[in-house]
Amino acid sequence: MSINKVGIEIPQEIQGYRKDFKPYAGAFETEPTAVTKTRRIRSSKPGGSKIIENLEEAIKRSGLKDGMTISFHHHLRNGDFVLNKVMDVIAGMGIKDLTVAASSLTKAHEPLLGHIKNGVVSGLETSGLRGLIAEEMSRNAIMDKPIIFRSHGARARAIESGELSIDVAFLAAPICDTMGNMNGMEGKNAFGAMGYPMADAEYANCVIAVTDNLVPFPLNNIAIPMTNVDFIVEIDEIGDPRKIATGATRITSNPKDLFIAEQAANVLIASGEIKEGYSFQAGSGGPSLAVCKFLREYMEENKITGSFSSGGIVKVAVDFLEDGLFKSLLDVQTFDAAAAESMRKNPNHVEMSASMYANPHNRSCVAHQLDVMILSATEIDTNFNINSLTASTGVIMGAIGGAQDTAAGAGLTLVVAPSMRGRLPIVMDRVTNVVTPGDTIDVLVTERGVCVNPRRTDLIEKFTGAGIVLKDINELKEEVEALTGKPAKNEYTDKIVGVIEYRDGTVIDVIRQIKTKK
Repeated sequence: MSINKVGIEIPQEIQGYRKDFKPYAGAFETEPTAVTKTRRIRSSKPGGSKIIENLEEAIKRSGLKDGMTISFHHHLRNGDFVLNKVMDVIAGMGIKDLTVAASSLTKAHEPLLGHIKNGVVSGLETSGLRGLIAEEMSRNAIMDKPIIFRSHGARARAIESGELSIDVAFLAAPICDTMGNMNGMEGKNAFGAMGYPMADAEYANCVIAVTDNLVPFPLNNIAIPMTNVDFIVEIDEIGDPRKIATGATRITSNPKDLFIAEQAANVLIASGEIKEGYSFQAGSGGPSLAVCKFLREYMEENKITGSFSSGGIVKVAVDFLEDGLFKSLLDVQTFDAAAAESMRKNPNHVEMSASMYANPHNRSCVAHQLDVMILSATEIDTNFNINSLTASTGVIMGAIGGAQDTAAGAGLTLVVAPSMRGRLPIVMDRVTNVVTPGDTIDVLVTERGVCVNPRRTDLIEKFTGAGIVLKDINELKEEVEALTGKPAKNEYTDKIVGVIEYRDGTVIDVIRQIKTKK
């Protein structure tokens, strides 16, 4: 065992995981050693067609075999049909032992559970996981290999470096021309930006576009070009975009959450960061989006125009752009129909790849240009470490998303959360799993007080001078535990069911199988 920078014991070897991993050493301590991955070169001839009659034939022509890695993207979120359709065809072809590398997995992908149990799928690499698969893996360790969890920036990094080598990528395309040019903003099932599969398209050995809207060449607006596409398959429906938006991507109407959001806005204003030309991102949680409501009032009153807002874009951000409060939007994942429409009509609503968004191992990324980042969290500990991936029960139920990336890059990272959920305190001695390290978190805002990371003495001075009452995070923990009681500790087996990588590819934590109570 070795102890990483956040105090987690990491085994020297993890069964089913790569041998050359390193423990997390700090947000910017591990330098890249890899070179950019190369892929197989293919040629084309005049008059050739990429259109394949059905998925089975396209999969045959891709050369997919047992033990390979396939990838998908999750821009349709809970409305995605493509992953399940493809996996059913693969299962019918008798191909087994595949690793599914999806940008994230939602409850819509629960049919994968059957393919895991029958041996079609033996590995998962993703940003997040919820539902039945997460429950089964957490409690019953249904795969021999651990699930590899990466942030959005880390996934792009792993693909570009060859650490995640994709044999066949399946790209859901709301519109695609007959040579493979595609975008996500047009068509009956448009979802907006195609930021996540851009790396897949660039580096996978074979790329299959799956579309329900095949149009003549050439497509005018191109997100992913034909130069990266091998085959095209037309199906009836790629998904239901009405299921993209969830409660987690809408501004909360909960009075307690709105109070927290207002306090968070006051903290941001007192920090001095809300000024002309500042850059900003809010996480997809409802409370963090609610902060925007109060920032808008301050910006309008003080005639402040921000530089850009980034990340997953929602209607709130579009309103900021169209009302002149931000000059541009940088979009890696579009969360609602209003944002998808904005991409079509607003030239300052710019699509970006996950690598441009948050890959720490390229020459620059948007996450490193952020002034302010607002995050949500399921748990935070007294060292300001954040958990957004597992519940207090130990069950996998969330995602890393872009939290690690933006927390490390932003000048000020603020977490908004209630002090308790149900009868469970959010602040604890040690989070169930460390996802985002505390040395990249600056402030916690709850309905019971504002806590500042002691390393940010500059913020403590500013907030005190502005009349904001601060509370030590240890005092907040004790105050809440006096109401809820101290939560019982979970018991785990030695079996590692998940590896949580930091954005640089080091291991920040592992998820162990929950011990069954007799």
